[in-house]
Amino acid sequence: MKRSINILMRRAVPMAAALLLTACSVPRLTQAPTSAQPAVPESWSQSGNKAAAVQAQWWQAFADAQLSRWIALALERNNDVLIAMARVDEARANVDVAGAGAMPQLAVSAPGSANRSLSARTGQMVHVRSAQPVLQASWELDLWNRLGSLSKAADLRLQASQADRDAVQLMVAATTAQAYIGLRSLQAQIAVAQSTVHSREEAVRLLTDQVRVGYISQLQQSQALAELESVKQSLEQLTLALQRQRIALMQLVGGSGDAQAQELAQATMADGAAFSSMALPVMPAPGLPSSLLERRPDIARAQLQLAASDSNLAAQRAAFLPQVSLSANLGSLFINALDYNPARIWSLGGSILAPLFSGGRLQGQFDAASAQRDQAAYAYRGVVIKAFGDVETALVSTEHLQTQWQRAKEREKVLSQTLGFAKDRYDAGYASYLDQLDAQRNLFGVQQEVVRLRQSQLENAVVLYQALGGGWQSAAQSPETQAALK
Repeated sequence: MKRSINILMRRAVPMAAALLLTACSVPRLTQAPTSAQPAVPESWSQSGNKAAAVQAQWWQAFADAQLSRWIALALERNNDVLIAMARVDEARANVDVAGAGAMPQLAVSAPGSANRSLSARTGQMVHVRSAQPVLQASWELDLWNRLGSLSKAADLRLQASQADRDAVQLMVAATTAQAYIGLRSLQAQIAVAQSTVHSREEAVRLLTDQVRVGYISQLQQSQALAELESVKQSLEQLTLALQRQRIALMQLVGGSGDAQAQELAQATMADGAAFSSMALPVMPAPGLPSSLLERRPDIARAQLQLAASDSNLAAQRAAFLPQVSLSANLGSLFINALDYNPARIWSLGGSILAPLFSGGRLQGQFDAASAQRDQAAYAYRGVVIKAFGDVETALVSTEHLQTQWQRAKEREKVLSQTLGFAKDRYDAGYASYLDQLDAQRNLFGVQQEVVRLRQSQLENAVVLYQALGGGWQSAAQSPETQAALK
C-alpha cells in the first residue's frame, strides 16, 4: 500500500506542476474598448407628433390596398428575405452542432481480419479469422465552461440571424413601399404631362387657323410648336422612367417571370389615379432616443453578435486550461468463430490534456477572438450612430418637406391665375403669345414639382417608419435572451 501511495505521489507531482504552469499562462479577459460605447442623445432635435406608436403593418397607414398587396408579396417572395430565412436555418443547425459537443459521444466499430500463415508448432498452414465489434463511449468534462461558451455563442448567433431576418424584411418592405410610391408619382406626372400636351395641341390648332387667315405670323405658331414638342419629350422621358420603375418593383417581388407579380403589376398600371388618394400618414412620436435601442432589429442583431463574440472569447480563454476526457469501450473478440466462443473485452480510461507549449497558436487564437470582439463592439456603435441619424434626418425632413409642398401648392395656384390673365390679355390683343407660353411653361413645371414633393413626403414617411423600427418587438426582451446577454 505504501508503495502504491508513493507511486501515485510521484505521478501527481509532475501533473500538478503542469496544471500550475498552464494556469499561469491563461490570459485575462478584457472588456470591449470604452471608445466603442455609443453616445445616446437625451432628446431629439424634432419632437414629432403626439401619435401612437408604430404598428407592425405600418404601410396600412397610407390607405392604399395595392401598396399592401405589393408589400405582402415582397415579404413572401423577395430573394433577400428567402436568403435571410435560410441563414436562420443554418444558424439553428449550428446550435445543434455546438450543443452536441457537451454530450457523451457513442460510436460502434467492428474491425475484422483474416490471415493465412505457417504454424511454427505443427508445420501446417493455419487460417485465422477474427472480428472485434466494440461500443465506444467518450465524454469531455466541461470543467472550464469552454463547450458551454461555444454553445452560448451559437445560440446568440441564432438570435442574431433571426434579428437580421427581421431587419431584411423591414428593409424590403420599406424599399417596396418607396418603389411603389415612385411608380405612382410617375403616373401622376404623366397625367399632368398628358393634360398639358392636350391643351397645347389645342392651342397649336387655333394658332394654325389664325396663321392661315393671316391674323398672326408664323413666329407665334413655331413657338407654340416648340413648347408642344418640349412637353412631348418630357412625356416620353416620364413614360420610360415609369416602365423602368415597374420592372424594378417587379424585381422586388419575384421578377417578371412570376405570375402573381405580373398580375399585380398589370392592376397597378391600369389604375393611374391612385397617387392623389394615397394618405400622408401622421408621423409617429419617436419616443426617447434610448428606447430606439430596443426597437430596431439591426441594433438587436449587432448587440447579439457582440454578445456572441464575448462568449467565443471566453471559449478561447478556456482552451488554455486542461481538458479532461473520459472514455469506455465494451465489445467481444471473435477468433475462428466456428471453433471458439467470443471473449468479452472492455476498457475504462480518462485523460487530462494540459497545453504547455503550442508555438503561440493558442495566444494567437485568443488575440484574434479579442480583436473580433472589439470589431463587433465598434460595429454595434456604428449601427446605433446610424440609427439615431436616420431618425433625426427623417424628423427634420418631415417639417421642411411639408413647408416646401405648401409653398409649391400656393405657387401652383398663383401660376394658374397668371395663365388665365395671360390668355385673357392675348385674346384682347394686349400681349403677345409669348407671355401665355411662359405662363404655361411655369405652370407645368410647378405642377410636376408639387407631385415630386408629395412623393418626397410619402417616401420620407416610409423612412421614418423604418428608422423607428417598423413596429418591431425585440426578442431580446425575453428572459432567456436577457440571461444570454449577461
